[in-house]
Amino acid sequence: MSYLLGIDVSTTATKALVIDERGQVCATASDEYEFFTPRPLWAEQNPSDWWRACVNGIRRVLEKIPAHEIAGIGLTGQMHGLVLLDADGNVLRPCIMWNDQRTAKQCAEITERAGGAKNLLQLIGNPVLPGFTAPKILWVRENEPEVYARAAHVLLPKDYLRYKLTGAYATEPSDASGMALLDVAKRNWSDELLKAIDIPRAWLPDVFESPVVSAKISADAARETGLLEGTPVVGGGGDQAAQAVGTGIVQEGIVSATLGTSGVVFASSDSYRLEPNGLLHAFCHAVPNKWHLMGVMLSAAGSFRWFRDALGAEEKERAKIEKRDLYEILTSEAARADAGCEGLIFLPYLSGERTPYPDPHARGTFFGITLRHGKEHFVRAVLEGVAYGLRDSLELMRALGLNISQVRASGGGARSELWRQILADVFNSEIALVNITEGAAYGAALLAGVGAGVYTNVEDACAQTIRVTDSVTQGKNVAVYQDYYQVYRGLYPALKDSFEKVGAVAARGV
Repeated sequence: MSYLLGIDVSTTATKALVIDERGQVCATASDEYEFFTPRPLWAEQNPSDWWRACVNGIRRVLEKIPAHEIAGIGLTGQMHGLVLLDADGNVLRPCIMWNDQRTAKQCAEITERAGGAKNLLQLIGNPVLPGFTAPKILWVRENEPEVYARAAHVLLPKDYLRYKLTGAYATEPSDASGMALLDVAKRNWSDELLKAIDIPRAWLPDVFESPVVSAKISADAARETGLLEGTPVVGGGGDQAAQAVGTGIVQEGIVSATLGTSGVVFASSDSYRLEPNGLLHAFCHAVPNKWHLMGVMLSAAGSFRWFRDALGAEEKERAKIEKRDLYEILTSEAARADAGCEGLIFLPYLSGERTPYPDPHARGTFFGITLRHGKEHFVRAVLEGVAYGLRDSLELMRALGLNISQVRASGGGARSELWRQILADVFNSEIALVNITEGAAYGAALLAGVGAGVYTNVEDACAQTIRVTDSVTQGKNVAVYQDYYQVYRGLYPALKDSFEKVGAVAARGV
């Protein structure tokens, strides 16, 4: 039997995962590291920490699965990070990460040099945001000229591991889409934008499709990791695209909604679709000749965690006494409130917002409080507000012609039966769970299986390994939530100016 290795270089750890050709998980290992904030709004990591964790993880899974039985390797990881190398492949500075926010000035500069926001959308399919890679390159050019003068290669985090494993400078379209340098429609670098912002194309890696073999394990890496020299390494995928493969989101009409700290709505698309105002990310999928649309809200399950920590002291004590899960106690309280919470609506903008309102000034808000409202209403309002926020992304997708037949929920929040039912009613769509919960590393392993010939294509890989295990259909509250959602949609426009004003006032008091 063949085995497949997926490697995920995430924000907090690098995970190695081995599956067999039936999709059963046979071995996992994870090694953690930190990221650093040397200044406000900065976030950096040392690529050497990723490599150390990668080597450790591989060696640990190879204790269970012999190296000669690994048929292929897939890579995935955190997107947007800037890894700068010199001509000899040495790292020039710490990676500037996806959550780094130092580059607002450079984003504006790129937009201007590209001919304005509308023209930029036509070139790369997306606006340029502070987290993306291209403005970080300009930041280094403007602030660290001695580093910039030595630069010869630009890589993303997972592609740095590829370089260490194989010696190849390579990437693939799904991760490269988030660099703000790729012509997403054509699935290759935008020569026009590179010229406009004066970045040499020679610095950028070759682009391979996600399930295509990009390189093979080198002799040096084989000695260090224990892998067999010559083992194929496929293109892989950015973490969101790889996670989508790992939950079977590879056909148009099936969408994922991730209830993690942030919330992500991810839709596979058979054709290139562009949201006219750039409110959705339009990226290449990890499936060849397919794309995906993605909406991101910054505080999804994070909103529920905030409520737990800030207002759940009583329930925390109950959880200790009754030896019950704290979230279970809170959701049981929420279940006592009627749908719509008698007009109490929560805006989940605790960290600002991204989709559909790219506004760092937006703030969390409880609207419609009356003397009748108790804690059960506030808890349920948080769950409903997150569902409304995710629906904003779904509505943008529907407006582009996507016919959504099923939403697959994942992330910690998806474990709540009540929250899944609220999502089904707010979305007016079936909410399904699948048998796979391993995340992006699992999707990377499936991509490796395609490249190694274990599966015919990505769709075949998903069909053989992923199945729906549970589902919730729309209930009696669809109409109620439709009315409240319309009220929700009107609140941000009404409060937008006030959000910015109160932020300015609060900043003066710091």
